[in-house]
Amino acid sequence: MSVSAASHLSPSYPDRAAWGTATKLRAWQQEAFDLYLQREPRDFLTVATPGAGKTTYALRIASELLTRGIIKAVTIVTPTEHLKRQWADAAARVGIGIDPEFKNSQGATSRDYIGVAITYAQVSMHPALHRARTEARKTLVIFDEIHHAGDAKSWGDGVREAFEPATRRLGLTGTPFRSDDSPIPFVSYVEDAEGAMRSASDYSYGYGPALADGVVRPVIFLAYSGEMKWRTRAGDEITATLGTPLTKDQLSQAWRAALDPKGDWIRQVIHAADRRLTEVRRGMPDAGGLVIASDHESARAYARHIRTVTGEGAQVVLSDDPGASKKIKDFAGSEARWLVAVRMVSEGVDIPRLAVGVYATSISTPLFFAQAVGRFVRARKRGETASVFLPSVPLLMGLASEMEAERDHVLGRRRDEDGLDDLLLEQAQQEKKQPDALGDELPFQTLEASATFDRVLFDGGEFGTAAAPGSPEEEDFIGLPGLLEPDQVASLLRKRQADQQAAKRKVKPAEDSEPALAPHELMHELRKELNGLVGAWNHRTGQPHGVIHAELRRSCGGPAIAQASAEQIRERIAMIRKWATQRK
Repeated sequence: MSVSAASHLSPSYPDRAAWGTATKLRAWQQEAFDLYLQREPRDFLTVATPGAGKTTYALRIASELLTRGIIKAVTIVTPTEHLKRQWADAAARVGIGIDPEFKNSQGATSRDYIGVAITYAQVSMHPALHRARTEARKTLVIFDEIHHAGDAKSWGDGVREAFEPATRRLGLTGTPFRSDDSPIPFVSYVEDAEGAMRSASDYSYGYGPALADGVVRPVIFLAYSGEMKWRTRAGDEITATLGTPLTKDQLSQAWRAALDPKGDWIRQVIHAADRRLTEVRRGMPDAGGLVIASDHESARAYARHIRTVTGEGAQVVLSDDPGASKKIKDFAGSEARWLVAVRMVSEGVDIPRLAVGVYATSISTPLFFAQAVGRFVRARKRGETASVFLPSVPLLMGLASEMEAERDHVLGRRRDEDGLDDLLLEQAQQEKKQPDALGDELPFQTLEASATFDRVLFDGGEFGTAAAPGSPEEEDFIGLPGLLEPDQVASLLRKRQADQQAAKRKVKPAEDSEPALAPHELMHELRKELNGLVGAWNHRTGQPHGVIHAELRRSCGGPAIAQASAEQIRERIAMIRKWATQRK
């Protein structure tokens, strides 16, 4: 393939170019490409946010190296079978023949191909074979989502053995961190100020810069709380509200009840998400939605809910279905509304029209969350937005607030330092046919699960107040235009928040206009609301609850919460909500 042909790769290849790009590489891709050619490295690690265009960039490098005769073959290593075919399709469009069906038992591929696409698992099963293939021809190895190369000792050892002789190695990842201390092969680590070893990328392009460049969409997170009621094995009936301080066991069970297909929470959230999808489709007619489920049983049940809500079926994708890749490809090229998948669409799968998501899984690792949200952020034209619906669980709320945080893989860190050890990614990615074990240590039966709109999270800020599904307050946020610039999103969210607060002040001219609650009931509700907000602020900032309460007292005046009046507690609620709307 010629250099000239390679230089005309579409910026968002193999899909439509995003707004702000021409027929050549995007600015970040060109900058990283130029740096690569300047250094001529054997190993190069590129970190770029999901949706930024890593495939285009990597194929441009492969084309250049092939044209210059530096390499004669290309091996692409991916986490999943589906991604092998996706890479082969992309490469074929620019004249690089890649065999995605290569099997270890073959030993060699057809001369019609310049290289192969294989999985990390495939390499680990026969590293000597892949080493021999690598030694036979000058080879560029492209590691797609290279953090997977450390998933298990056998994977890491296999990758090292197979590709140590490679002429060039190009590592790609959108999430350069892991849930454990397994070193990633061919990645450099440098000692940080605390003595831990931190991964060092050669080029990095984070979500923040990509958002500023119009390469990715702004993501609006719509959080839903609600009251859950369940019965334990001992016959006890327990009620808890998502979004309020709960013990670990209470939280896990309330979360499980929310995701239970038999409860109303998930039905109401899917209904709200479909209304949001309808609004988004006014500006993006082919916009699609994705529900990320925990297990097969729930996925099928969610699809039935979608049919009830929309009148049309949802495509269900399960990884053990031999037609899974075709279903994803068909959905990507269609105008169907909804796709339901069990975990497998959490990384690397390219469906640019996905714009609305429902995070209906119990997985809370930062890595899985980042990869899942990454399915919605690829921009195709100016002003497209993404909306992700999720339960009001502190872990998830914190991750949503930290969308722009850029992490490295750190070896030797404290085990609870950054929450990356809540569940190993490889466990998270194992698709389940049965419901998750979340809360199984205290089995229960869901009795009730209702949803309440909680708040919107965007760009580190929080907007909105609790409201019933279908209420005008919820509609203010579900009905946001689907085509907005990031600064327009923030401005409109602030305006909706201010309008709602003004409306509440109008309908409450006097203290006696409160709902007919006994004084102790009213105080209980206000304290519960304030404590819930303090809990969310604690997760966002890391400040202890007592410090937050003390700062609220300094800002608003008055005694400790136990002695504070209803009006004083309201002032503190308003103050902490004000903090949440001001990015820190």
